[in-house]
Amino acid sequence: MAGPLAVSLLLVPFRSGLVNTHVALVLVVVIVAVAAAGNRLAGIVAAMSAGVWFDFFFTAPYQQLAITDRQDVETFLLLLVVGSAVTELAVWGRRQQERAAREAGYLAGLQAAAAAGATGASATTLVRDVRAQLIGTLDLSGCRFEPGVAGLGDPPRLLRDGSVVWHGRSWDADRDGLPADTDIELRVENGGRLHGRYVLRAKPDAHPSREQRLVAVTLADQVGAALG
Repeated sequence: MAGPLAVSLLLVPFRSGLVNTHVALVLVVVIVAVAAAGNRLAGIVAAMSAGVWFDFFFTAPYQQLAITDRQDVETFLLLLVVGSAVTELAVWGRRQQERAAREAGYLAGLQAAAAAGATGASATTLVRDVRAQLIGTLDLSGCRFEPGVAGLGDPPRLLRDGSVVWHGRSWDADRDGLPADTDIELRVENGGRLHGRYVLRAKPDAHPSREQRLVAVTLADQVGAALG
């Protein structure tokens, strides 16, 4: 609430020469700045704060939380609506930016794995590097590589299409995230031959998207190609 209050106090000495709609526009700029730097809650609080101080300092009777002019009432309501709307737009924009940054990171990881294979890096190095990339991509608490055949039992398995199966049934990873408190198998294959598997341990709140899961499969394929 400090931002709208500070700006309102700066504008009070010029109140007689300002149109209230101009004051409202200035306060909207403050709301946008708060929403862009903070989060949805911060933006909404800033919008409410701006509405309160607009009423208190710039609508008659002054220094009271009361509005008698219909136009000022409309301006007050528009300030709240526009403030909330720009907050949502700022949050959406920030999420899009974060998503683009994540996707750029996934692409960089794939390029690094492909470059390691193309330049003849050892399979041991590639296995280690991909393990680190899998932890970051899938938000894992742990990951290890086991060479040779697949493990015993029927653990959850991350398939090539990004889906997850467990006990012969599909697991809704988009809704429920990755199974927690259990090993998840990501097989490393090449040309129909099994070379080993990555054993994944997901965090309890890990919800990697299908795109992230497909990136993980592609990374495992890079290891399969190197081992093959």
